[in-house]
Amino acid sequence: MTALQVVWLRSDLRCYDNAALFEAMQQGPTIALFIATPKSWQQHDMAPVKQQLIRGRIEQMTQELTTIGVPLLAVEGSDYDSVLTVFTQLLSFNIAAVHCEVEYEQREQQRDAKVQQLLGEHGVKWCRYDRLCGFAPGSICTGDGGMYKVFTPFKRNWLQRYYQQGMTVLAKPKAQAELILPSLDLPVMQPAAELSSDWPVAEATVLERMRDFCQHKVRHYKAERDFPAIDATSMISPYLAIGLLSVRQCIKRLELEAAGQLQQADSGAATWLSELIWRDFYKHVLVAWPDLIKHQPFQPYTSAIRWSSDEALFSAWCEGRTGYPLVDAAMRQLNQTGWMHNRLRMVVASFLVKDLHLDWRWGERYFMSRLIDGDFAANNGGWQWAASTGTDAVPYFRIFNPVTQSKRFDPDGDFIRKFVPELANVPAKQIHWPHPVAAGCHYPAAIVDHAIARQRTLELYQDAKS
Repeated sequence: MTALQVVWLRSDLRCYDNAALFEAMQQGPTIALFIATPKSWQQHDMAPVKQQLIRGRIEQMTQELTTIGVPLLAVEGSDYDSVLTVFTQLLSFNIAAVHCEVEYEQREQQRDAKVQQLLGEHGVKWCRYDRLCGFAPGSICTGDGGMYKVFTPFKRNWLQRYYQQGMTVLAKPKAQAELILPSLDLPVMQPAAELSSDWPVAEATVLERMRDFCQHKVRHYKAERDFPAIDATSMISPYLAIGLLSVRQCIKRLELEAAGQLQQADSGAATWLSELIWRDFYKHVLVAWPDLIKHQPFQPYTSAIRWSSDEALFSAWCEGRTGYPLVDAAMRQLNQTGWMHNRLRMVVASFLVKDLHLDWRWGERYFMSRLIDGDFAANNGGWQWAASTGTDAVPYFRIFNPVTQSKRFDPDGDFIRKFVPELANVPAKQIHWPHPVAAGCHYPAAIVDHAIARQRTLELYQDAKS
């Protein structure tokens, strides 16, 4: 039997711009492998909706890979220990190399080290590719070779390299002669539950969604992106999170559709590119400071903050019962759909930390357990930003006023009414702070006074600094 190339799919669930798949098929007959590890997913607080998205994507990708002659072996494992069992069985066949995309988190690095050792003992090559970011961690450095602690100079260096080198994407590999999967005594991956029509999993459909955004919406992105009632964002973050899309594909499409705007700092295209660079930044930070995986704050002094442990307040926040309509609407959007508008992520995070004085790690974990686009680096970075504990954190004395945010970004209350139906008939002028009329519409009273909470926040952070 001809020696096989194995593509181990993890966070690169696509056929286009997939370095592991592309390189494997250059080297010889190729099969693909995916191992579901639900116990490890649960240890990572992966949202059930994201788990289902992954399963649905693998089912779809099985069909897409057949068009290029690559069979996909989708296995149901349990945790990362079961990965070694799968590879032990695979080694009964003539395998020349295993190809995979790098993953940066600690447990994944430990898992990969064990697999690499096992393969090495049997003379199988281990080929790993680092293309999760636009530019790999460690390649965007300060003058003394270190990692940036602030986003703006990181972005400046990132853009300089981008304008010098450009961004390349890989084509879908050419079809190979059809292969038959080896017969193995392994459990077949459990199918996905019914998927929401809001999140299609066909690669062509997702590419078209991204293309449509770059063609039609991106020009208005800067002006409209902060208004949750407007369909103004790309809605592709779940696909970046599971690797159905790569950041390189997004940037390349942006070049094709809006090249003239990219170097205009105030354009929608430049603003969206900046958001993609933020994703890179948080992954680079994670690699440079791996203690973040252990949920440590980047700013050491913030470890001394005396957080509240009021679980009743936390439950009210989780369930959208705070008495602040925009906060409640955002949390209900998350609970009902598995997604939340980015502006609202900042608002509810600020509210948890700086109005309720609850540990940001409670919110970080809750988000991961609910978000269809949950990504550790981006989620951790966002929460530490909001909590003023991170690398590029908003100063602790800048505290979002949830009512002011509501008036500014949902002025007519359209978003609030969608997710807080108790307030459906409240006039726009009252909907942001409805408590004089709340008794008649069964909406809860505010669980905290923002002005008092703000002063307490300043004291907590100042005490920690002292």
